[in-house]
Amino acid sequence: MPDKTAWQPLDVLSPAARTALQSNAGEAYTRLVVRGAGTASARQVLDALPPETLLTHPVKRPDDARALLAGLWLWHDWLDESHQISQSLATPTGSFWHAIMHRREGDFSNSKYWYARCRHHPALDEIARRAQSAGMEWTGPDAFVDVVEAVHRSPDDPLHPAAVQLQRIEWRTLFEYCAKQAAGV
Repeated sequence: MPDKTAWQPLDVLSPAARTALQSNAGEAYTRLVVRGAGTASARQVLDALPPETLLTHPVKRPDDARALLAGLWLWHDWLDESHQISQSLATPTGSFWHAIMHRREGDFSNSKYWYARCRHHPALDEIARRAQSAGMEWTGPDAFVDVVEAVHRSPDDPLHPAAVQLQRIEWRTLFEYCAKQAAGV
């Protein structure tokens, strides 16, 4: 049984960041490809949330705090807002969020381009491990882009729910990585 008192990566999130994360949590990040605007209630929270307020203590790595914010915008399907942030980050983590954003907008070849810029990101091995423990297979970002491209229009496809679950594993793993990096832990 896991130790409930053990430190968790999201323990460093401020109450405001937690509110943003939990806003509309049941519907957040359930679409493989997003058309239209994101969740309005989440937008109100995110508009008032600068990166330096995302943690319970001072941010050690500002780019990773900005990456956290890009992830929050993406979580709530606000692709343009996430894109503005991730595009401004000249880091493998910025490229990772950028790749995810392009996949979620349905620009699959551009997504693969950005994934190529973060091929050795530390979160990739953890995504594979978490996917395996969930009974899924992560064979890499390009293969996942191909799966999403094949099933995003077919919610009845047996691979569709698995793809949604895998994209949530990917998002959570990268988000937790950013939280740890921003906090310097």
